Amino acid sequence: MSDEKPPQLVDYFVVAGLAEASRALEEEQQPRPARPGEPITDVAVIIRSQGEEVPQGFTCIETSTSGHPVDLNAGLLNNPQMFLCYKRGRDKPPLIELGVHYEGKDRPKPGFQILDTTPYSRSANLASGSPGHQRTFLTFRRAAEPPGHHTLGVTDICLVMPSKGESTPHTFCRVDKNLNTSMWGPALYLCYKIAVAKDNTLVYEAGLLSRYPEQDSESFPLPESVPVFCLPMGATIESWPLGTKYPLPVFSTFVLTGASGDKVYGAAIQFHEAFPRERLSEAQALRLGLLSVVDRRPVPGRSLHTRKSICVLSHWPFFDVFRKFLMFIYRYSISGPHVLPLETHISHFMHNVPFPSPQRPRILVQMSPYDSLLLCRPVSSPLPLSGASFLTLLQNLGPDNAVALLVAVLTEQKLLIHSLRPDVLTSVGEALVAMIFPLRWQCPYIPLCPLALADVLCAPVPFIVGIHSSYFDLYEPPRDVIFVDLDTNTIFQSEERKLLSPRALPRRPCKVLLASLHNLSQQLDELLSAPGEEEPPELVLSDAEAAGARRAQLELEARAAFLRFMACALRGYRSFLRPIAPAPAPAGRDAGSLFALQGFLRSRERAYQRFYGQLLRTQLFTQFIEDCSFASDREPCLEFFDTCVDKVQVDLEKPEDAPLMELDDPRGGEHTVFITPPEQPAGPDGTEPPARYRYDGFPTLRPELLEPPRDPLVAQLCQARSSAPSSPAPRRTKQEMKVAQRVAQKSSAVPELWARCLLGHCYGLWFLYLPTHVRAAPAKLRALQLAYDVLRKMEQHKVVLPDEVCYRILMQLCGQYGEPVLSVRVLLEMKRAGIVPNTVTYGYYNKAVLESKWPAGTQGGRLRWAKLRNVVLGAAQFRQPLRQRERRGAAGDPPGDPAAPAPRPPLQRQTTWAGRSLRDPAPRLVKSGSLSFPGGGRSEGGPRAGPGAPPPLPVTPPPPRAAPRSADGSLSDVGTDESGGDEGPGGGPGGLTPRRGLAAKLQQLLSPGKRPPPRPAEPPREAGARRGSEQRDGDPSSRRSPAESLLRPRERPESTASESSVSLGSELDLSDASGGSSGAPKSTEPSMDGTAGTEPPALEVLLSSCSRCPGCAGLVFDEELMAGWTSDDSNLNTSCPFCSRSFVPFLSIEIRDFRRPPSPPGAGPAPPSPQGPVLSDRRRCLELDESPELCNGCADTPPPGRWERVAFAYLSPLVLRKELESLVENEGGELLARPELVDSHPIIFWNLVWYFQRLGLPSNLPLLLLGSQHAPRDPQPPEPSRVRVRLLWDVLSPDPESCPPLYVLWRLHSNIPPRLHPWGPVPAPFSLTFLEALLSHVGLNEVHKAIGLFLETLGAPGAPRSLHRSIYRELLFLTLAALGREHTDIAAFDRRYRSALGKLGGARDELRRRRAQPPSAKASDCRRTFGAPPEC
Repeated sequence: MSDEKPPQLVDYFVVAGLAEASRALEEEQQPRPARPGEPITDVAVIIRSQGEEVPQGFTCIETSTSGHPVDLNAGLLNNPQMFLCYKRGRDKPPLIELGVHYEGKDRPKPGFQILDTTPYSRSANLASGSPGHQRTFLTFRRAAEPPGHHTLGVTDICLVMPSKGESTPHTFCRVDKNLNTSMWGPALYLCYKIAVAKDNTLVYEAGLLSRYPEQDSESFPLPESVPVFCLPMGATIESWPLGTKYPLPVFSTFVLTGASGDKVYGAAIQFHEAFPRERLSEAQALRLGLLSVVDRRPVPGRSLHTRKSICVLSHWPFFDVFRKFLMFIYRYSISGPHVLPLETHISHFMHNVPFPSPQRPRILVQMSPYDSLLLCRPVSSPLPLSGASFLTLLQNLGPDNAVALLVAVLTEQKLLIHSLRPDVLTSVGEALVAMIFPLRWQCPYIPLCPLALADVLCAPVPFIVGIHSSYFDLYEPPRDVIFVDLDTNTIFQSEERKLLSPRALPRRPCKVLLASLHNLSQQLDELLSAPGEEEPPELVLSDAEAAGARRAQLELEARAAFLRFMACALRGYRSFLRPIAPAPAPAGRDAGSLFALQGFLRSRERAYQRFYGQLLRTQLFTQFIEDCSFASDREPCLEFFDTCVDKVQVDLEKPEDAPLMELDDPRGGEHTVFITPPEQPAGPDGTEPPARYRYDGFPTLRPELLEPPRDPLVAQLCQARSSAPSSPAPRRTKQEMKVAQRVAQKSSAVPELWARCLLGHCYGLWFLYLPTHVRAAPAKLRALQLAYDVLRKMEQHKVVLPDEVCYRILMQLCGQYGEPVLSVRVLLEMKRAGIVPNTVTYGYYNKAVLESKWPAGTQGGRLRWAKLRNVVLGAAQFRQPLRQRERRGAAGDPPGDPAAPAPRPPLQRQTTWAGRSLRDPAPRLVKSGSLSFPGGGRSEGGPRAGPGAPPPLPVTPPPPRAAPRSADGSLSDVGTDESGGDEGPGGGPGGLTPRRGLAAKLQQLLSPGKRPPPRPAEPPREAGARRGSEQRDGDPSSRRSPAESLLRPRERPESTASESSVSLGSELDLSDASGGSSGAPKSTEPSMDGTAGTEPPALEVLLSSCSRCPGCAGLVFDEELMAGWTSDDSNLNTSCPFCSRSFVPFLSIEIRDFRRPPSPPGAGPAPPSPQGPVLSDRRRCLELDESPELCNGCADTPPPGRWERVAFAYLSPLVLRKELESLVENEGGELLARPELVDSHPIIFWNLVWYFQRLGLPSNLPLLLLGSQHAPRDPQPPEPSRVRVRLLWDVLSPDPESCPPLYVLWRLHSNIPPRLHPWGPVPAPFSLTFLEALLSHVGLNEVHKAIGLFLETLGAPGAPRSLHRSIYRELLFLTLAALGREHTDIAAFDRRYRSALGKLGGARDELRRRRAQPPSAKASDCRRTFGAPPEC
């Protein structure tokens, strides 16, 4: 497990304000015109042509902004000269908005007053010169009573004439209604400015007053600039008139970006509190108006205040939660008295409120009996986490300006956004950098810039900076900056830096983007409309909840609109990425070497070349190419963007129907953690203690009152488990999981696709285990080459992989172990398979190629020595047969002996089940799929040859071996003619080896009770002569066997010999065609689980997946369990094919410990354990014909030892992969190599062992049993310790009360002890005659008669009432046991069985009730894909 701390909700709590070392900010101000100290409280219209003068205290506007004379109705004939006047003051609430009203055309706005008369009681109609014109009046809206000291108001008014080249001044709002409504004269517009008009204020740089915790954390020390961001306009000392209302606290947010690009979010509230006059100097009192200028006497009627701020810092943008918490702390400080100190609530929130996790998505915090907040887990999104609000962007700028800013950000312009509302700046700034996803802003980014850091606006680099609008009253802004006024919805561009027009963007994607934004803006306006006052409170509350959900949906749609545009703009970019195939040059990380810039530019339309040309030269695009080319922390985001690129269609005029973003809402979770308020201490006698904490202002935090965490376990339970320090390559991204889930849902409806889907996930499991396997392998390169061979065979067998994790893991291991050439081969294999690597895979490939050491360009002597070695080895291989022939000649007959065998004709491949070739009319019973020598058998170690090849040289036969017994008593192969060097009748090597005829063999198979007793092993010469005479006596052409139609040859290009048998009682080669395995590659590596070799294993493990349905008590076998699984990767259930009930299947495990205690002194060595016959042993295979016990396997008589049976849930590969990924992520991949895996995660362990053994994939997992609780340590462990794993098709432990299955009865009648015992009593109707009749019908292709006979026998007296196995399963297992696995085509048996059911007719329901139906198509495909388990 990793020792990393879980995510923390709040890192620091900070109090900022006026400190002792704070310096004044006004001393560094540049010369600016004196700003007005009082707001505008009244406006008036005068008619000078009728003798009206400017009223007292008013100011008349006589010229425009550029000095042109203005007359409100200069375009009318006989016009009266009308002018606009305004008055400043603080005797009444200021004006906060101006307007123009067209009478008869506009409705009066709520809250506005119409200026219909002049101060001299004349009409103030601006179109009064002509009675036919529309009446026009000025309107205004006034602030509410009583006014505060920081109330926003109109501070300036001006008039502009666009025909004279005048434009709206910066930070001014323009009323878009022409004051001149006549046909003559220039257009005239009214403009006004809104600001905070205040005087008697001193501004200082904010300082740190208090903080908690006082010590910096190692991962994130507190930045020194935090107080400056808490009070961006500085810490002030202000002089107010007595009785002035305190302004409400102002909430603001800011973002701090570290050197590594990590973001830290801050949430702060600014408030005012009293300031003692004694701390002021005389100069400060004079500037604040507290002393008269002449005699320095105190000025009465004034109060003194300062501005403070409290702030929390976090790595998570929970701005709403932080605002509620800070407001609670502020109200707590100004109320009281309280029992608990303020510090208790602060430390309680920081320590005892956990971060929401997937297990606990909702945290309900009760801060007081009246205050609570709900903390929800962030929405699971593939996009980077940010505090962006696209709705705030649309609300303040509109769709057109939002698209204009998109162009500005993509071309890296200098952007200065400003507003009088500091809480809006961060939301809009975050939206600007989020709208260009997947690109990342690389230049300075300060969404809320303090005045102390305003010098960044003069930087010669692009930037995005947000600042309070009062900055323009203090400083002269740069001229090469684009100003974005959020209060007036305007963008000001200088002549020095002009933006590209939105027309430079791709037309169709831009058109769709604008249409989507206009639609969203209209819906937002409807949403923001206030509810009617007549509605009851409960309806208003429900409407508010619905409005919140609707707002979240609109936010998602707005983000998706920008995402679609970026996907269309960058479509096809992956085809221009340049992979690093040769040894990389020093400039391998250059964007030009990683991306074909000119090719990408030529692929765009000529009309948009200017936009794309500027985009490709930006730091945005350069960093984007590097992120796509190398492994980084942005891989999940980039992989998600690639899926969006594949979804969009550029030529559409509207968005696609399928949404690009599918987010999971964590608020729907049912698990909620309730955090109680801090506990109040009890009094000495149990009474409530007195309330003794009361504050005159926000206090300095006292360390002794800050309490430690109350319950650290609460936080640990609610935290998400941190990731182990392992490589992220084995993990699937969230997008890959979603795609795999969709593919699984589609595949579950198609039988063949479902089987391939499960097989692909099984291979994904092995590749997840591959890093552990390679780490433990002594030869790393050989293990990597094995994995590469597995990939190639997967591609040959058309295995459908749900993702690219297999390739990605191998690429990462190639880079880890310094094999870049193999990594290039893996990439070529991907392309050959038609897979385009996504961003994650591509990044790991380039990292492996770039960081690994490449081999030298010239191999030199190493290559020459390798060539010489190959020549020497080749010559030795050619000389080996000559030496063997010389030895044979020296040991046998001398040259020229007339008894020497005649030359053999060319080899001929068998084409019939009986081994009959096209040129050999004599039928012989041989092992199907083998090569036939007309003159004798083939040597075990001889070379493989095809038709027309020269005969192999004779070799010396090996000495005869004793006939061993099988491991479980099942039937072995029917027969084989591979004598391994038997001598002919004449005594010479290679003589004729005649065999018994087919009729005699089948008669022996169908009459097990009449078999002769087993004979002792005989010399090869006598055995060969006896078999020859038996073959001459019987003619298979005259006696047709009932089972002839079931025995089919299979031409195998490779030798049938090797390490596995094909009988039901031994291990089966799972890639065998009879099993139908289409995706199980054979490993060329030696077995890693210790199953190879002749030494007895330390442990033997038997595994069976056959499970009993709890509904109908029927046995459901492996392929039926696979068919019943669902595509849900969290569902453990399968469905019964007989009763359709859902249940959890189980893996039954039997562990046999063969390790014996140490022998007493003087005792002899323990006898070797019996082993079953294998086809690679020619002599043992020949002995099968003479011994009925060996022909049907041998008794399961393991040596005495300890055995144990356990059972665990059998998981679908989809479920198992999800659990394995979670295990690797939480506890590290190293756990897969430790024995603790067996005891701590047994379900995962045993399922992995089962699947790896099914597919024949190497692993060290079985060896972990030797160190687990299942295998106590042996004081003298054998060397080497090995574990043998056997997979069973049937149940592991039978029901003692149940009837034995037919194949077990066959073995019992054959006097062969079964593997499983004890069974229940054998029913009388299930006699040997009954079994022979069933086999006869099956052999004669009369399966319908066999089914009918079986059903009839079940109804006879003494027959069992019900069978746990279906009729299909009984007949199949009986056929396999009697005729052998090698000579039974299960697929052909299935076809004949289905055809037989059609011939039976009758009631389908009755057949289904009696379980006569065959497996479903999905189950058959699963068995064909995975192969049937090798044993019953």
